[in-house]
Amino acid sequence: MTVSDDDRLRITYRLATGRQADPHALAQDIALEQSVELPATCLRTAESRSLVGDVEDVHTLEKGVASAVISFPAALLGNDLLQALNVIFGNISLKRGILVTSVEWPSSLLDHVLGPQVGNDGLRRRCGAEAGRPLVCAALKPVGLSATDLSERCFSLAMGGIDIVKDDHGLTDQEAAPFRERVERCQTAVERANRLTGGNSMYVPNVTARPGVIEERVGLAESMGCRGALVSPLVVGLGTVQRIAAQSDLALLAHPALAGGYFGNTHGINPDVLLGTVFRLAGSDGVIYPNVGGRFVLTLEQCLTINARLRAPLGAIRPAFPVPGGGIDTERVPEWIRRYGSETVLLIGASLYEKPSLRKAAEDLVRAVKRTADLSKEAPTSG
Repeated sequence: MTVSDDDRLRITYRLATGRQADPHALAQDIALEQSVELPATCLRTAESRSLVGDVEDVHTLEKGVASAVISFPAALLGNDLLQALNVIFGNISLKRGILVTSVEWPSSLLDHVLGPQVGNDGLRRRCGAEAGRPLVCAALKPVGLSATDLSERCFSLAMGGIDIVKDDHGLTDQEAAPFRERVERCQTAVERANRLTGGNSMYVPNVTARPGVIEERVGLAESMGCRGALVSPLVVGLGTVQRIAAQSDLALLAHPALAGGYFGNTHGINPDVLLGTVFRLAGSDGVIYPNVGGRFVLTLEQCLTINARLRAPLGAIRPAFPVPGGGIDTERVPEWIRRYGSETVLLIGASLYEKPSLRKAAEDLVRAVKRTADLSKEAPTSG
């Protein structure tokens, strides 16, 4: 369950208690620290006492490890997602041995959170992608190429039928390919390819930047005809993502830069909570994550759980696309479609650039995705 029945923010923590620590005392410390930040003996009014977190359950998982469920009243949050995150893992992030494993969200908070403004169906329409198949995304690489060279690669990928051609997250405003020139050239290249193929590929520039500049880049991207943007929520701040989602018409792809700092075995926030729910609530229409089998270390179970969180019912919040990247190439397309399903964006990078012809590599990839999706539709169902 991801929406609480009693309109409370309910968090499950995994506590590495060690040999001597009392897990009940640790849970009570979290309940106070994450609400009033005072010892219980200092709470003089009924109102302050009513805001203290409630330790609902503590039980031992194994020697030195316990699970604690702590809930907080919705009144503590002020209908603000950022304050909810502060309550979930604010001060206690500075401690050790506390892992956020799941969250149930108050319906009153969800009523005030916009979430994805384009969502799965909207992004699929923008790409002109038929239902029943994954979308295909390619990363425009590498940093150091000129804007002209990048636009030529963009053209080849769009001619090959790639649905979304996104900037690599390292492309910003470097001298070799300044933001304005790169976006203008790449958007023009994709539009030209679409006219030639009858397709509807999207170019998605990276708008990640400091306050003031990011708004300027969003405006430039929209004025040049872009229909989406790449942003790194933990770099620019989740509040900035919320503002862009609310004030622009761009579909937002979220990049997980810095997220690995939260993914400890005994301390942090589980990937499915951070990437699968928090990024979605902040307004991401698609969330990129490091796929199992790539050069990063998420497990298959974690990837599947991220996918489930991005798609699951969550009040009136639209679902968002999972965008697994890494370990995906043309040969393994059937495997990933079987594992992840059609409501996925498959992100491919290096494996395309390793081929002699970028356009042909893109064509082969898109053909494999469509062929596998067609076979899946034709396969008989059991029962």
